[in-house]
Amino acid sequence: MNSSPLQNGRLLPDSQSWNSSGSDEDLEAEPGPGPHGGVVEFSGVLSKWTNYIHGWQDRWVVLKNNTLSYYKSQDEREYGCRGSLCLSKAVITPHEFDECRLDISVNDSVWYLRAQDPEHRNQWIDSIELHRAESGYGSESSLRRHGSMLSLTSATSSYSATSTSSFKKGHSLREKLSEMETFRDILCRQVDTLQKYFDGCADAVNKDELQRDKMEDDEDDFPTTRSDEEILHNNNGSKEKLFQCLSHKGINGIDFKGEAITFKATTAGILATLSHCIDLMVKREDNWQKRLDKEMEKRRRVEEAYKSALSELKKKSHFGGPDYEEGPNSLINEDEFFDAVEAALDRQDKIEEQTQCEKSRIQRNSSLSPVDIYSTVGSHRFSEKVEEMVRNHITYSLQDVGGDANWQLVVEEGEMKVYRREVEENGIVLDPLKATHSVKGVTGHEVCHYFWDTDVRNDWETTVENFNIVETLSENAVIVYQTHKRVWPASQRDVLYLSAIRKILANNENDPDTWIVCNFSVDHEKAQQNNRCVRARINIAMICQTLVSPPEGDKDISRDNILCKITYVANVNPGGWAPASVLRAVAKREYPKFLKRFTTYVQEKTAAKPILF
Repeated sequence: MNSSPLQNGRLLPDSQSWNSSGSDEDLEAEPGPGPHGGVVEFSGVLSKWTNYIHGWQDRWVVLKNNTLSYYKSQDEREYGCRGSLCLSKAVITPHEFDECRLDISVNDSVWYLRAQDPEHRNQWIDSIELHRAESGYGSESSLRRHGSMLSLTSATSSYSATSTSSFKKGHSLREKLSEMETFRDILCRQVDTLQKYFDGCADAVNKDELQRDKMEDDEDDFPTTRSDEEILHNNNGSKEKLFQCLSHKGINGIDFKGEAITFKATTAGILATLSHCIDLMVKREDNWQKRLDKEMEKRRRVEEAYKSALSELKKKSHFGGPDYEEGPNSLINEDEFFDAVEAALDRQDKIEEQTQCEKSRIQRNSSLSPVDIYSTVGSHRFSEKVEEMVRNHITYSLQDVGGDANWQLVVEEGEMKVYRREVEENGIVLDPLKATHSVKGVTGHEVCHYFWDTDVRNDWETTVENFNIVETLSENAVIVYQTHKRVWPASQRDVLYLSAIRKILANNENDPDTWIVCNFSVDHEKAQQNNRCVRARINIAMICQTLVSPPEGDKDISRDNILCKITYVANVNPGGWAPASVLRAVAKREYPKFLKRFTTYVQEKTAAKPILF
């Protein structure tokens, strides 16, 4: 007879293989290392938002060991990184509208990054998620791989500790559990007693069978005839020997029937107690479920309040980020946009006043070229385009707009008048502008020369951050690339344009000659568009005519006898969204200031020089 295994006085089942986790998912095999022992380093160039002055700047970004670091350039890695973020608790958010942008935030620190195209952005996001997953902070599946297998003993003990503290008010369940312990001890002793009895019976039966086999062998050797009474007597003798054997082992003192009745009663008591315990636990479970539901509802409300407060805090702490710059999806409204532009322009005015004094001390010699080179177009690939632009401006820009209802007079200061009209192109508000002015003491040739000459551009131009000549087409035509100072929250602009200066001879000898500088946008392979600036398109003309009044007597013509009539025309496509109110404010404020500043500069530069017609 095979006995059931016993351990510490408890009857255990034959099969003791337990899945302590309680689910198949928790047994998922943990993935091994990659083919190279881990995730490889990922690096490249990304545009990073710096601040509202400098905007987007290219940075060398490195992803390694679950850390994102950036350097000013790849060549400066040896000098140390400019900043780094641990991706363990980082939140990676692809931008809703900009397909090239992703935001990475850790608490109050936010990095705004832009890739060169959506494909590169997705590669960065996938690489970051891969690093996070390998470090144990990725998706739910990765969390399961790093979970621990709770043993049955630890789970039971933790439950017991919870139960003890949970049932302080009611002791009925604890009493029933004590009864279960008592029944368990009684049952274990009964199992031991019954097992000994069964083992003794089995041994006695085995010995009796051996003795009977031996007697039968003896009878085969000496056959005799026996009556039925003798056979019955021998069987009774075997039973007597069996009970004598049991009596010799001390087993015949066991009341087998009584033990069986007691075993049955103990088992019935265990089942009844278990049923009572289950009822109590079901009731307690209902109560605890209600408490749990209330706590979860409280937690949900607190989490919503926390998210709302965090969202408001981020809006305040990151005011000035790329989401607050210009665009149809900007978080800043039109009034705030207008106020911000006004404030930025005021700051630029103060800087201009401080630097103007320094510039006036530096005298630049700008040599004037012979007049003949300005009378011809020149031979280059844009010659026909230049001739077309010049002809259009001479034909249409010099027409009087005083009676045209489409043009609105926005500024009138002495001889200066500024007109504008509002035009939309592909949903973008354009700002065609025309200004007329009269300046004494200078000629049209001098005004156009200083407007066209890039050597003195920084002496009077305050809105340009930097510029360079991309290509010199001829002596009177160049291609220029320039970036303008950023006026937050508007994005920074750059312009690539052809600048040509021409002299148009009058058809009538009584009419004055006309000087014109024509600037219009072109494309060039050496100045491609980038992510940091919005490319604006321009068509600008400075048209000047010199009027001479006869001097008194035989006196020579002096600067008191000359007057320059200026017509300035500007058609600018800003290349991006901007409120119409801001464009109106710029036309009303900046263009008159520009004309005054430039003409004053020309007067100062030519005051002590000979007149050049």
